[in-house]
Amino acid sequence: MLFPHIDPVFLSIGPLQFRWYGLMYVISFIISYYFLRAESRRKQLPLTPDDIADLVFYGAMGVVLGGRLGYILFYNLGFYLANPLRVFAVWEGGMSFHGGMLGVFAAIVLYARRKQLPFLSLIDMIAQCAPIGLGLGRIGNFINAELYGRQTDVPWGIIFPDGGSAPRHPSQLYEAFLEGLLLFCVVRFAARRWPAAGIATWAALGGYGLFRFIVEFFREPDAQLGFFLGYFSMGQFLSLPMFLLGSFMVFRLSRKPHEYALASTPPPDIPLITHLTD
Repeated sequence: MLFPHIDPVFLSIGPLQFRWYGLMYVISFIISYYFLRAESRRKQLPLTPDDIADLVFYGAMGVVLGGRLGYILFYNLGFYLANPLRVFAVWEGGMSFHGGMLGVFAAIVLYARRKQLPFLSLIDMIAQCAPIGLGLGRIGNFINAELYGRQTDVPWGIIFPDGGSAPRHPSQLYEAFLEGLLLFCVVRFAARRWPAAGIATWAALGGYGLFRFIVEFFREPDAQLGFFLGYFSMGQFLSLPMFLLGSFMVFRLSRKPHEYALASTPPPDIPLITHLTD
């Protein structure tokens, strides 16, 4: 199949251009806002609508700054050293989940300490929102015709504009399903099934690591990096530790959930990794 012609710019006003890729992020932040409001009521956290808006803002800054920095450092450092002004062209794509994850973690630590709120409650809520942004972001990648898959002869293979004449896996859509819809269901189930502090976060970490590792077998590796050891991609090297650590922690917490249940007023600066030393 030929790639459907989709203009990456959905609205132009004079010199200003608004792109679908950026719109996906905006939509995900709006959905996350209402989701966080509902979760904060369920957890009985003292968060006002303004507090939730601030939380979304902190998370958004963590995603954008961490995701961009992670992509630059992990995937294309040489290019951005030669073209430093392109660092700010986020509408062209070029975001790393792994960098965004670290950025969100740092942002929520700052927010929790500023508001004197339990860190684990906040990060667990954010973890349940993460698949929303991941799924919509992958749809944005598809619209941009970027991050496409490897060559294939499956009937649903797509000929991408910059992917040569051979059909390729629409790996962006695979990721939208696995890292978006399916991961959301997995994390939501884990959060409701076991009343353990941090379990939603570890489920999100492990689930993403697994799904990303699988999809990388269908996704074209970054041209500037290629394969490591002749077979594995950078995404797989970054995702495998996430899957192993997340799976271990979910297994541990689910076996003795009440030992790790949230107290009613836990301290605001509990580091997520403390469970490893309990």
